[in-house]
Amino acid sequence: MHRFTLTPLLLSAFLVGARAAPPAGSVVTALFEATDASLQRYQCPEWFRDAKFGIWAVWGPQSVPMQGDWYAHNLYLETQQDRTTRAAIAKAHPQNVYHNAHYGHPSQSGFKDIIPLWKAEHWDPDRLMALYQRAGAKYFCMIAMHHDNFDCWDSFYQRWNVVNMGPKRDIAGEWQQAARKYGLRFGMTEHLAASWWFYSSAKGSDSRGPMKGVPYDGADPRYEDLYWRGNESPNFHYYSSTVPAFVQETWFNRVKDLIDRYHPDLLYSDSPLPYADEYGRRLLAHYYNDNLRRHEGRLEAVYNCKQDAEHRWVRDLERGVMEGINPEPWQTDTCVGGWYYKTGYKYKTAAQIVHMLADVVSKNGNLLLNFPPRPDGTLDEQEEKILADLGDWMATNGEAIFGTRPWNIFGEGPIKPGKGRFGGLHDTADYTSADIRFTTKAGALYAIALGWPQEGPLTVRSLPASAGKVAGVSLLGHAGQLNWRQTSDGLVVELPAQKPCALAYAYKIMLGDSKPVP
Repeated sequence: MHRFTLTPLLLSAFLVGARAAPPAGSVVTALFEATDASLQRYQCPEWFRDAKFGIWAVWGPQSVPMQGDWYAHNLYLETQQDRTTRAAIAKAHPQNVYHNAHYGHPSQSGFKDIIPLWKAEHWDPDRLMALYQRAGAKYFCMIAMHHDNFDCWDSFYQRWNVVNMGPKRDIAGEWQQAARKYGLRFGMTEHLAASWWFYSSAKGSDSRGPMKGVPYDGADPRYEDLYWRGNESPNFHYYSSTVPAFVQETWFNRVKDLIDRYHPDLLYSDSPLPYADEYGRRLLAHYYNDNLRRHEGRLEAVYNCKQDAEHRWVRDLERGVMEGINPEPWQTDTCVGGWYYKTGYKYKTAAQIVHMLADVVSKNGNLLLNFPPRPDGTLDEQEEKILADLGDWMATNGEAIFGTRPWNIFGEGPIKPGKGRFGGLHDTADYTSADIRFTTKAGALYAIALGWPQEGPLTVRSLPASAGKVAGVSLLGHAGQLNWRQTSDGLVVELPAQKPCALAYAYKIMLGDSKPVP
């Protein structure tokens, strides 16, 4: 990127919505305009490329029933729909059944009545951030607003927010303060583009039974600033650019407001870039320029969305992976359990998470992993145990993860997870010591074996004798020397009698003149 010097007056004229200019004479990257051509000058900052692992807290009023994701939509579903085909399934959604049994009929007690029940009474952001830091997280993300249209921050444009209702605390401000205290970058996620469609379910009524035809509370105009207006019969599913103009303007104003108040290091949209033609590019240019101003001309901002980046941002793949090494940095976001807390949910194991992390990092990606808090702000014992196990593994093997870059190939072995969104989840992969993922740093190659050989040595088949001479091999966490040799089959490493850790095993290989042989 070309660099030049701007005077404070000229800089102020270029900044979109800036409140102040940097000191005279500061070196500033060329400021962004709200065009694709300008935004394509974006370069991912090194802090994100080095970080590799972030923790996300998907937490808000939808946590209250402890019944999982999309509660504010599903509580109104008298008839389920298949989320792929949209075909009706002739039974009520489980969250609708739960809501009627525990809170009453949604004509009288809807999501607006769940919001005051979110108290966050045992939430200790400092304690949680210390757990995240020990687990190896280098950045932390919180939900600013989900599809439920409730702002988990001190919002200027939305009365349905955490300072006015529920916890009556600035959740975002306290998360941000804790992240900075423990040295983590701070991120905020916004999911507002789907909200107008999301609350269409609140505009209906039962089609049968004693409450047949009685409108749900979403039809009450007193609450249209929560449930929106004009969304009784949207002709699309989930996020779309065809929403009314007032919805697009609301999105722009609220997301710009959270940028101006909290200046997050990372901003994530759970959608493609929303309303790009009218508002999206303006918002993104403002975010990047605000970040430039605050970092004396260095662009430290990361914007994630679910759309091909084309050098304009860092692409996110929800619950998915790349098939191979991506030339540009990327991120996958997934969860240890469900998105919002749900009692009885079967969590991923620490081993599954480490295997996923190794695969993602080997392909030039980052893993953003959600640990959903309970409504009171605490994690359950199983979540804390998984965090502790991750911390133990990172203490031994973090050298092979943090600050690394991809090698010529991402790995070897029989298991090759699928690609794309909602594909390639590692939950059921039966990895063995034959599955190896590679990373590099400071002249070293790290071969992360996703299992321990049941008997015999470990063989790295990408480094046979024909690949060139290896200079040395060690095992992270093991103080002794290793016996190793290169054969026509690969680099053969004799293993110590005792494992240095659990979950996966990182071998540090000094390459010399070696190059991989497929």
